[in-house]
Amino acid sequence: MRTAAAADSPFALHDAERERLSRRLAGALAAARSTGRAHLASITVALPSGGDPAAVVCASRRAGEPWFVLEQPERGSRALAAVGEAVELRASGAGRFSALAARWRELAADAFAEPSGGSHAAGPLALGGLSFAPDGAQSPHWRGFGPASLVVPELSLARGERGGELLATMTLTALMQPDDDPDRVLERLLERLEGLRAEPLPLLDPSPTGRFEVISAMPPEHYEQAVARAVELIRAGRMRKIVLSREVQVHAPRAYDPAAIFGVLRDEFPSCFVFCAGRGDSTLIAASPELLLRREGQRVSTLALAASSRRSADPAVDAHLGEQLLRDPSYREEHAIVARRIERMLRPHSVWVASAPEPELARIANIQHLATPIRAQLAAPIEALELAGLMHPTPAVGGEPLSAAAPLIPALEGLDRGWYLGPVGWTDTAGDGEFCVALRCALLSGAVARCYAGGGIVRDSVPERELAETEVKLAALLPLLAG
Repeated sequence: MRTAAAADSPFALHDAERERLSRRLAGALAAARSTGRAHLASITVALPSGGDPAAVVCASRRAGEPWFVLEQPERGSRALAAVGEAVELRASGAGRFSALAARWRELAADAFAEPSGGSHAAGPLALGGLSFAPDGAQSPHWRGFGPASLVVPELSLARGERGGELLATMTLTALMQPDDDPDRVLERLLERLEGLRAEPLPLLDPSPTGRFEVISAMPPEHYEQAVARAVELIRAGRMRKIVLSREVQVHAPRAYDPAAIFGVLRDEFPSCFVFCAGRGDSTLIAASPELLLRREGQRVSTLALAASSRRSADPAVDAHLGEQLLRDPSYREEHAIVARRIERMLRPHSVWVASAPEPELARIANIQHLATPIRAQLAAPIEALELAGLMHPTPAVGGEPLSAAAPLIPALEGLDRGWYLGPVGWTDTAGDGEFCVALRCALLSGAVARCYAGGGIVRDSVPERELAETEVKLAALLPLLAG
């Protein structure tokens, strides 16, 4: 018999599922009273596989609460969507990755829950992101994000493949404190289910009315000057590479709807990691081509992605641009710095590290990159969050050597990157997980969108060409945001 929602709702619990949830809550409460610290309680149930997790969360989220959706449409219909907050894990400073990992490890070890589902993302999850800089995301417009923030959601929906079969699951999670009332917690979770709505994503208005204003946070000349100064420092031997970014703001006549923008990005960039991370009244939205890491047991996958060129609607011109990218010495150097650093980082922790001998072209809608997939077999278990801390920031988003580039980045850019170029993703109770790099992104706050783009600067970089490259990258989102 179904309970807790309409009998025909795909989200309604069977009596046995409700009883299992009640037992988990009671067990976590007893453990909390025994140990004096909070314990997670969670259940995961199967759902029909034909639903759209992102659409459900976008339609069902409540004002001001954290929410998260992440898809890579071309990768086996995988999707993850979550809403609400059982608990938030926060940290700052250089040790923020380890601090989050330790807190999550403690919660996961004592959780009253099913075993996690690996890459299928079932079971309790911690999801969110970290800023580029150890103490980044402190500006007012990044309020709610912070240097490092992972949320264990009250409800998550996951869709993915296992053994060639498409599966969908729903996970409910609560953090039980020693003085909690399990009946009230159960009632709150059931009310969450009753509020779920399986509605399509809203459509983006194709012909919006009103005036849109596009403003560079700093004049374009400032970026060219920053690139020129970086080239001087590189040629003087201070460093080999530095990544410099710029911010462009769009002021719209009405508030943005991140769900509608997400739907368009999902359709136009199916090979990318398309995500929304909502905190308070703001949402970071992106279509990122760059995988920082994927951990599945002892297997690690990552992608060296650096050096970019525009694309063309003419197939012959497009192929020519790709060939130029593959052969250009400056682009090859920029890319090789990234690939070699990632390999050097993984090698001491791995039985083997394998990468392609030559970079390949990664083509998305309006831009193409040099890309080198890299895989490794870990010699000993290292959790996804710890791996992310070892790898971030790669030279694709920071510089080489990082010790020389890091203090120069804010001085030359003049902006708080926040979560831009930081890791965004999820991890489960087994330590598996997936984090992409927050590229091609915009921070939406009401009727203001802050868009970010940058590029890797090496000794032969030309300021005018680097500025033009940022315009190409900005073109992934600006047409959607500026009417």
